Amino acid sequence: MPRTRSAKKQLRRGKIAAARNKSQRSALRTAVKKVRAVAAGSLDAAAAYAEAVKLLDRGGRKRLIHPNTAARQKSRLAKLAAKK
Repeated sequence: MPRTRSAKKQLRRGKIAAARNKSQRSALRTAVKKVRAVAAGSLDAAAAYAEAVKLLDRGGRKRLIHPNTAARQKSRLAKLAAKK
């Protein structure tokens, strides 16, 4: 248990941040799965890909995931979405 006032505050802030990160990571993973599930080359695939790229870029910038991981996933999803 935290003893000092600042440690107690940091514990509260950490819990809030963990909840926010969990929510954003879940949304990101869902968007990536959606791109993989949609038929390649369709309009739905393009829309799903655009949403996933937006979330991957934000996740990499905010260090939710490693920036190189975001770039790798974007590349692989682009190839998948472009398949016909």
